Amino acid sequence: MKKLINKNELQKHFFDGMSILVGGFMAVGTPETIIDEIVNLDIRDITIICNDAGFIDKGVGKLIVNGQVTKLIASHIGLNPEAGRLMSENKMEVSLIPQGTLIEQIRAGGAGLGGFLTPTGLGTIVENGKEIIEINGSRYILETPIKADLALIYGSTVDEYGNVLYTKTTRNFNPIMATAGNKVIVEAREIVKYIDPDVIITPHIFIDYIVKEDNNG
Repeated sequence: MKKLINKNELQKHFFDGMSILVGGFMAVGTPETIIDEIVNLDIRDITIICNDAGFIDKGVGKLIVNGQVTKLIASHIGLNPEAGRLMSENKMEVSLIPQGTLIEQIRAGGAGLGGFLTPTGLGTIVENGKEIIEINGSRYILETPIKADLALIYGSTVDEYGNVLYTKTTRNFNPIMATAGNKVIVEAREIVKYIDPDVIITPHIFIDYIVKEDNNG
């Protein structure tokens, strides 16, 4: 199977109303070339699952500003005032989830688990509408798994098979999100022939397609 594709071939993998996991933390480790292509394609009614709302001109923030996102599932949105405005005006649904809970929901989705129990959020609006389970006298919120139609991640070094390495903080949510998409596309800063198996972080079995980062903007 050919994994390396041109960014112009991305169109067939996107559709209106889809859900997309996007790696990154304040746009660090976010696949900007792919995000820009989604902006160009003008895909609509997207549900984005990401750590945050990016910035107005970086990361998933570009999709939000362009009015392409119907629902955002994230841990915080404060760095993107447009996200806050759209939420306040009921023009974009925002589900705010504690960061540790969010990544564990995604991990559970990727691992095929039915959910997990956590005390985080007890006694707050986080528990509203959720099942509370008591074990040995302690109460826990049952959090359900998160998966998506597509996961978009960013790799510092990717080999031709799709094995991925991440540099420093670009790692963030990327390795876990790579397990939870029905289809996974990695944007590669560098593509090499071979990566030593002892240092691979995301194995090639999780990666469907590779797109080279566009350094020319």
